[in-house]
Amino acid sequence: MKLYTLPTEYKPLLDLKQTELAIKQIKETFQLNLSSTLRLRRVTAPLFVLKGTGLNDDLNGYENAVSFPIQDMDGAVAEVVHSLAKWKRVTLAEYNIAKGYGIYTDMNAIRAHEELDNLHSLYVDQWDWERVITDDERSVAYLKQVVKEIYSAILHTEFTLSECYPQLPPSLPEKIEFIHSEELRKLYPGLTPKEREEAITRKHGAVFIIGIGNELGDGIPHDNRAPDYDDYSTLNEDGHYGLNGDLMIWSDVLGKAMELSSMGIRVDRKALLHQLEKSGKEERKQLYFHRRMLEGTLPLSIGGGIGQSRLCMLLLKKAHIGEIQSSIWPEEMRRECTRINIPLI
Repeated sequence: MKLYTLPTEYKPLLDLKQTELAIKQIKETFQLNLSSTLRLRRVTAPLFVLKGTGLNDDLNGYENAVSFPIQDMDGAVAEVVHSLAKWKRVTLAEYNIAKGYGIYTDMNAIRAHEELDNLHSLYVDQWDWERVITDDERSVAYLKQVVKEIYSAILHTEFTLSECYPQLPPSLPEKIEFIHSEELRKLYPGLTPKEREEAITRKHGAVFIIGIGNELGDGIPHDNRAPDYDDYSTLNEDGHYGLNGDLMIWSDVLGKAMELSSMGIRVDRKALLHQLEKSGKEERKQLYFHRRMLEGTLPLSIGGGIGQSRLCMLLLKKAHIGEIQSSIWPEEMRRECTRINIPLI
């Protein structure tokens, strides 16, 4: 188990009833802001997809999806989604979404591999979104523009919440900073990637780290990414590799960085072929999703996921994600949280 953070002298600013009402307000306010800002329409999403189609997200490449046989489909196997990164792109094509518009949905997942702590649960809930773009928009400049729009929606939600709950005054920085993972490595050469994230997020409060998945100057990627959704290998106009990244925000309650979103411009045909070859996953070219990508029947897009429980946890100044969502936790963790006044649902 990961070492989880137990802040001293912690006291929830809202009681259980207030918390439930505030969670509802945050979710309704944020998704309205997100959909209007990015011009997204809501769609219904699957909880599971067929194994072997290439539609499920394999995250860092080693996590096993929860799966089960389908009785009425001759032994076909369904997998609970890890995220909807590739499913959304197919849906953009099927709905014939115009350039400059997109979709969003409530994504619910089970990640049985997670090491449980303040931020990680077996249950994952996030807003998954995807937007159709042009070839000219496959740039770092466009990526930054979209990140700023998402961060603006977060700030608006924070302000609206504070109007209803004065004990939750706005505390997020007014703007988000950007840095490439290679620049970050050079800035903190003696630190691990996670330690670099902590240092840069502590400094700025809110930061977007660009370029997650490609090898850096020391031959090691900042973090791993599956090769078939985010474009992490294209040389961008800033002279670095990657058109994706992670949105990090500092939590004063925990005294640590919180990853709120992973997102990016998605692979085109060239980037997909390169990343499959580089990662030794060329056999995936025969799967349904990858065939459609290579045939050119899927639109160019940008997309990502935004953690719902994490956003609520951040804005409500909570110490544990279990104060936001109902899940399963080790008994030792429950005892320790009860001891220091962290009420797990």
